[in-house]
Amino acid sequence: MQPCKTLLTGDLHWYEQGDDVDHYSWLAHDKRNFGFQRIIDKHTILETSFVKRPDERDGGDWSAKDQGFTQVVIGTTSKTSEVSLFYYMALNEEDQNGNLKLLQGTGQSIDGLEGYSEALGDFRLRFIKHSGKVIRRSFLNTKHSGFEQLKESVLKGLRLFQDEGKQEKFIGLAGDLFERDDYVRNPNLIVFQIIEVDVVFESSSSVSRNLIFVWRMFDEKFESKFGLRAKGFGEKEIEFAKAAMSNMVGGIGYFYGSSKVQGENNNEPVPYWKAPLYTAVPSRSFFPRGFLWDEGFHNLLISKWDREISMDILGHWFDLMNWDGWIPREQILGAEARARVPDEFVVQHQKAANPPTLMLTLHSMVNNFDGSLTDHDYDYLNRLWPRLRAWYQWFNSTQVGELPGTYRWRGRNPKSQKELNPKTLTSGLDDYPRASHPTNDERHLDLRCWMTLAANLIANFAKLIDKDPIKYENSYKYLSDNNMLDALHWSYSSNGYMDYGLHTDEVVLKRINPKADKVRVVNRDPNLRFVDSFGYVSFFPLFLQIIDPYSVKLRKVLEDLRRPDLLWTPYGLRSLAKNSPFYNKWNTEHDPPYWRGAIWININYLAIRSLKYYSEVDGPNREYAGEIYRDLRKNVIDNIMKQYNTTGYLWEHYNDKTGKGEGCRPFNGWSALVVLIMGESY
Repeated sequence: MQPCKTLLTGDLHWYEQGDDVDHYSWLAHDKRNFGFQRIIDKHTILETSFVKRPDERDGGDWSAKDQGFTQVVIGTTSKTSEVSLFYYMALNEEDQNGNLKLLQGTGQSIDGLEGYSEALGDFRLRFIKHSGKVIRRSFLNTKHSGFEQLKESVLKGLRLFQDEGKQEKFIGLAGDLFERDDYVRNPNLIVFQIIEVDVVFESSSSVSRNLIFVWRMFDEKFESKFGLRAKGFGEKEIEFAKAAMSNMVGGIGYFYGSSKVQGENNNEPVPYWKAPLYTAVPSRSFFPRGFLWDEGFHNLLISKWDREISMDILGHWFDLMNWDGWIPREQILGAEARARVPDEFVVQHQKAANPPTLMLTLHSMVNNFDGSLTDHDYDYLNRLWPRLRAWYQWFNSTQVGELPGTYRWRGRNPKSQKELNPKTLTSGLDDYPRASHPTNDERHLDLRCWMTLAANLIANFAKLIDKDPIKYENSYKYLSDNNMLDALHWSYSSNGYMDYGLHTDEVVLKRINPKADKVRVVNRDPNLRFVDSFGYVSFFPLFLQIIDPYSVKLRKVLEDLRRPDLLWTPYGLRSLAKNSPFYNKWNTEHDPPYWRGAIWININYLAIRSLKYYSEVDGPNREYAGEIYRDLRKNVIDNIMKQYNTTGYLWEHYNDKTGKGEGCRPFNGWSALVVLIMGESY
């Protein structure tokens, strides 16, 4: 079922990047009891808030009673000060048993609706009271043909009206609207239109006492969790951090459906089983679905705010694991999620991995248990244990390299003719340059580091719940051996850690056929070698704290991190060094650079977290690591807040030359990790 939403006349059903809405954001949201959101679109300002009334039977109620309510406050800066607002409820067209029914009030008024859906069961929505002068109401009772067509369905239902005896005409909704041959007339879309004038913002003193109370509780919890005021941050900076965290938890959603999966033994994609997924999303507007690699980063923050919610989210993700330990990396569940995804990205391939970042969240959570396991925690971790082992084993059986101790991301296309460097989507770093010619000989440094982290986590996890850790302790000891790491991945020509494979830098995109796209032209034959381009991958042994604090190479890696010609900028660490031949290069004629120079906050978080670690453990580089830590932390915080204050949004990534936000916005996924960086909560 599609929840009740609002639609400004002539604007949007769902927000698209090109709609250029000035601002929309949860300013406060605790994911359990309340939320407050502000939307600014041209001359219209819309504020929505809710307070939830607990109900043990069904998880809660948003009814407009003394214990709980929803509230919408509308303001306008235009001279006409008239605002038309649409509220709508839509059922998934696949919900064969769902139904909606209008609730009639006195006269021609509409009090609300009631209905049933497979996801929610019975439900009721009522409009109880409002302030402001309502000059007109109308409704639409109809059928839509898909969530992606809701806006078109509403537009189809608009009519031009004129009151009897008046010259003024107005646009309203048509009422009942069905096809002539539809004798059942069972609606799956109901829309209410309310036109108001002279609506004035309510001051904070008139906001419900319930909202004031829960907001105060939110503020107190936020300070207790992150301690920003104690760290010297001012009110404006703290309000920014609250908004960043609130948009993260406010973007957590419930999805239901099945993925399309291509297995080794299937000629065509087949449906995965239908299942629920409770997950955060990278962006409510642009990426409104679950991503495995993103979710580990999301829950680093969510688990610090509310560990129980994170445990629920991780449980849902691990329940999507198939019999051999694979989890689909992108979850496109349900009709609405599918409506936002191009067809070529819908099918999930059973050999495709994604960085096991859920291990990162579990590692953080395990470190914070501090011997305080409750019976519920112990039961949860025991149920998670077989899935965790299966996932680790799946990586070790499907993503291993040709040599012992090496790993290789699957999914690269060695036959690609249009890509400057074949993408590695499974790594999460997409177009980050790997070996130019994919072969089985590749050694991917970042994947080896992820597996080292995973082995350590599972060993610690086993000890926590009284399982045998020996197998995983031995794996961690083997993978964390710095001598082996150096032998497999240290490039003496570049004096840094690198990928290895069949590679040449002498590749360009050229248009051979005037009527066709550019293709890759290789000007020098590749050979087996290290891929000598400094970038995020080169520093993964540092980012995941695998380099021994006493290693002689640690100083060199730290010095390289600080070099402006490599990754260092005044705004954070860029993803690829300026001296790389692939820096800011388009990967195809139509694909601009993505992980080829831009500043990404999830990796900057890993860098800052690791620098904090090396500044606190014994070793000859403690002070130097601490110095870099303080500088990088300040650079990242200052730039993200500056861009937020300028644009009103967190961004997907940031320009390495100017610091300006780029890509998708709002991006309240891993960019919200700035809250943990501010709170030094790693």
